[in-house]
Amino acid sequence: MNHYDLLNLVMFSGKGGVGKTTISCSFARYWAKKFPQERILLLSTDPAHSLGDVLLAEVNDTALPLADLPNLSVQALDAQKLLLEFKAKYSRFLELLVERGSLADGEDLAPVWDLNWPGLNELMGLLEIQRLLSEKQVDRVVLDMAPSGHTLNLLRLKDFLDVILNSFELFQEKHRVITKSFTGNYTEDDVDRFLIDMKFQLAEGRRLLQDEKFTGCLVVAVSEPMCLLETERFLASLKDLEVPYAGLFVNRCLTDNELETDRYAEQQNLLNKYLQIAPEKPVFIVPQQQAPPLGSKLLDSLAAQIQTIDHVEIAPPPIIQWPNKILPSFGDFLAQGCQLIIVGGKGGVGKTTVAAAIGWACAQHYPHKKIRVISIDPAHSLGDAFGQTLGHEPVMLTANLSGQEVDETKVIDKFRSDYLWELADMISGEGSQTDSTVNVAYLPEAWRQIMSQALPGIDEILSLVTVMDLLDSNQADLIILDTAPTGHLLRFLEMPSALGDWLTWIFKLWMKYQNVLGHVDVIGRLRGLRQQVVQAQKKLKNPRDTQFIGVIQAEAAIIAEHIRLTESLKKMGVNQPYVVQNRYSSQAEIDSSLFPEQTIIRLPNLPRSVEPVVRVQCAAHLLFEFEELIANNS
Repeated sequence: MNHYDLLNLVMFSGKGGVGKTTISCSFARYWAKKFPQERILLLSTDPAHSLGDVLLAEVNDTALPLADLPNLSVQALDAQKLLLEFKAKYSRFLELLVERGSLADGEDLAPVWDLNWPGLNELMGLLEIQRLLSEKQVDRVVLDMAPSGHTLNLLRLKDFLDVILNSFELFQEKHRVITKSFTGNYTEDDVDRFLIDMKFQLAEGRRLLQDEKFTGCLVVAVSEPMCLLETERFLASLKDLEVPYAGLFVNRCLTDNELETDRYAEQQNLLNKYLQIAPEKPVFIVPQQQAPPLGSKLLDSLAAQIQTIDHVEIAPPPIIQWPNKILPSFGDFLAQGCQLIIVGGKGGVGKTTVAAAIGWACAQHYPHKKIRVISIDPAHSLGDAFGQTLGHEPVMLTANLSGQEVDETKVIDKFRSDYLWELADMISGEGSQTDSTVNVAYLPEAWRQIMSQALPGIDEILSLVTVMDLLDSNQADLIILDTAPTGHLLRFLEMPSALGDWLTWIFKLWMKYQNVLGHVDVIGRLRGLRQQVVQAQKKLKNPRDTQFIGVIQAEAAIIAEHIRLTESLKKMGVNQPYVVQNRYSSQAEIDSSLFPEQTIIRLPNLPRSVEPVVRVQCAAHLLFEFEELIANNS
């Protein structure tokens, strides 16, 4: 791993569940040992971080040194705490700027900073990374990032912040012009200095992130077809964002072809494809460990086993072995009146396969019912599971089963055209001034710039509303949601409350200024949207309408994270009747007392050397006791 000794920032990302946290912990310890005189920081930006589970050490939002490596500090970002600090430092400037670009008073605009805006995790994480690097508080940073889809959201925030600052500059320009027209001159104030400082920080952060001599994005993967496809898409996006890709770590590689011949044959074929993605960059293999590499001793041992490869030997395909069904099975969701099934859990546990299998089984059992499987994970892999291309518009997979991967860009574009452009006009005052010089700031140009952007997470709100519309309009009898990994799933489930708060603030603002603002039509449509959100919240918490199905594997970190998720779901009032133990084997039995209120469904290892849709059909047969599935798989 000495390829990266000249870098100051390495960012580990990749598909959920591939072992990013394990590799980043091992790498951080490697750096700390190699550079004992330097200050190393291991930092997690994943809302569902598991650094403590892997290091077997206490990890919180304060950087704490490891007992055996005092030059290595570990920290998990607390977005809400960082937001409070950001408000304390900058809210005076932000409120003043927005007031200068609006007809409303500052006191009426102040509540906007207290709302639970989607995307704050990413935004606060990005600003904190910039601060650490620019203030040189540490010499090197190892970032354990969220799965690839949400990592891209964070990296794209650079462009979002550019637009926001440009809009604030227009607000301030209005203030400068008005001041000068009344007094004859203008003197730079604190807000001007704030804007200059923020622009400098943003430019410096972008420079460091895009400097291949300073920064490298290291991608972690495993030898599975869906992971290969997602990795290819992720690397293409990194190139578009001009973030330097520095190498690939393929985790959990078998070294003995006698143990799991099916898996080994697939692994060798996929390793060969990984080598071809970016031939100029190194590919490392990380051997499968007998036990999860938890704690300092095993993590250091893991680092010593990592090696580069430049070729592989292809293995012949083995004889396919079909697993046997293990009871209990799922119940009949449609007979129970269920309309929405949310499949969730830690990244990489097999959520997409389980979601696809549920959809397939229900469609086969109820040929006259309309079943739809929808992916709301930014790093879509639902199409990969079925072996065909899916997009924003639903695609028929069978006569009554459709699949869809929600395109956040299209969802947000529709939201802008339906609501946001008029909101921009309303808040700005629609350019009521006649002086063209002042008018440039009063016109909704600046607000439209803001509304043209979208913080990561707004798409999750809108996706939920879209799903509820499909159910309410009888376009689907049952929807199965394939969701993002745990941390972002929880944010998705909290979205109705967040959007409800935002709409309440808009209504209060309009009620006070309605004689000036007008725009009765858009307020009426927003009231309709709020009613939809309230109904969505009720449906999510109605155990008859909605069931959450957790997916886990027999690994300590995965189980620990799902126990925390189960507790969160219970507090939210979301019903979770089942937990699926994927890749079950009799040697890895999960203690049912860990999930006393759930039925554990056991899904054995599926054959690998078959077409994707055949794997889905096999999983459907193993998860249900529907007669037509038994007949089709006998």
